[in-house]
Amino acid sequence: MEISTQGSSFKNFFSGRKGQNLGIVRSMNYEIPGIFRLESGKTLSHVRIEYEMYGKMNTDKSNVILVCHALTGDAHAAGFHADDKKPGWWNIVIGPNKAFDTEKYCIVCSNIIGGCKGSTGPSSINPETGKPYGISFPVITIADMVNAQKKLVEYLGIKQLFAVAGGSMGGMQVLQWTVSYPEMIKKAIAIATTASSTPQQIAFGAIGRKAITDDPKWNKGNYYGKEIPAQGLSLARMIGHITYLSDASMQKKFGRDPQTETGLTTSKTVSETSSEIFPDSASYFQVESYLNHQGSTFTKRFDANSYLYITKAVDFFDLSKNGSLIEGLSGITAKYLVISITSDWLYPPYQSQEIVSALTANGIDAKYEEVRSQYGHDAFLLEEGQLNYIIRSFLSQVLVSDIMYQNFYSVSRNETIENASTLMVKKKVNHLPVVSEDGKLEGIVTSWDITKAVACKITELDEIITRDVKYVFSGDKIETASSIMEDYLISALPVIDSENRVIGMVTSESISALIGRFG
Repeated sequence: MEISTQGSSFKNFFSGRKGQNLGIVRSMNYEIPGIFRLESGKTLSHVRIEYEMYGKMNTDKSNVILVCHALTGDAHAAGFHADDKKPGWWNIVIGPNKAFDTEKYCIVCSNIIGGCKGSTGPSSINPETGKPYGISFPVITIADMVNAQKKLVEYLGIKQLFAVAGGSMGGMQVLQWTVSYPEMIKKAIAIATTASSTPQQIAFGAIGRKAITDDPKWNKGNYYGKEIPAQGLSLARMIGHITYLSDASMQKKFGRDPQTETGLTTSKTVSETSSEIFPDSASYFQVESYLNHQGSTFTKRFDANSYLYITKAVDFFDLSKNGSLIEGLSGITAKYLVISITSDWLYPPYQSQEIVSALTANGIDAKYEEVRSQYGHDAFLLEEGQLNYIIRSFLSQVLVSDIMYQNFYSVSRNETIENASTLMVKKKVNHLPVVSEDGKLEGIVTSWDITKAVACKITELDEIITRDVKYVFSGDKIETASSIMEDYLISALPVIDSENRVIGMVTSESISALIGRFG
């Protein structure tokens, strides 16, 4: 997409070159000063947030995209740590020439509070006791996670995020961000998620938590420095992992194939093999071995108490208000991209469609896309081609509303030239839309008009107003505004709504700034 204005031209937002990896990256941390208050009313002190950044912020820090991780994710979303064998969890879409292009955007990803990968959670030391919190750690919610992220964003000096994006529980954080801090988000990308946890989703979480708490080694959460509840945590992960897959993906990956190391074949009957496989001390099917491996490796990288707290936060998540999702999402102003996965049965497409319906009912610009995949819920971590195409298209589409000034100044046609001139000088603007009492566009006056009026000794503003005004709508593409400015040799346009009311201004300077941001 190319746009030109007054001699400047846009480069293509995406060059079509193959995406590249980031190379070695590093984690950083930030401690929230003072007391951090949770939704429950409880407080935490010395709250630490682990985070990573990819790409560089532009001068006004308007190119920042916050990426939110899923249930057992962390801040390491892309690139490689020095000792990594695999890259960060969303490396397929973060990096040069990928959807989240680090040559254009600055990507920030932080580990949630309640986690165990650098941010404050149950395994952290309680500053009041000098011992790990354990289950004395207060209950947390998705909103608490977002509030902590906001503290980090403020610390980084970011006044408004260009976008916030995430899948699964990361998608819940995206939704919460746009509800809690609508003025801070321009674009939102929620993938394979829901606006409220269903009874089935809560049930899976409950079983996983019971597997942990029934493990004797859990010891009421006091296992730090002792043997961890590995059996319970492993089982919880196995249960959860099943929901991330689909029947088709499991059929394709495993079928009914037995483990070759068992020495058993599917040609044997149950009676012939029962003495060899019962009691079930060994995995007979490949899918059993796979789940055992997933459970075992998970215990080496995740804390059991964190799993309890985070899954409970997911269970509590519900953005409906007075039983209405439409009411719950009514304050959102961000443009939305909602993506579902055709084979996802943990967060099936109908839940994404419900989000889009509620957004649309509130007049919010919301786009719905489906990723066609057999991978199930995990497709948001695997479908590189489809995700890059969909997300890239959404981020690269720049509309007038993305760059217009909403805090503009206007005058009435009964105003004096002296007052209009004074306003222009004080507010450092060159264009003033002339509006009626109900805010409708009646004309425009420029600093050049004022200069001519003074030379001709004209005192009334009504005599110099340009009434044949060129304008744009907030939903117009930026190319439209650029073309009008070029064709009519003007440097600013009023932005109006469907009732001819002025809602903003777009200028050649704002378009030039856009070139600097993405060019």
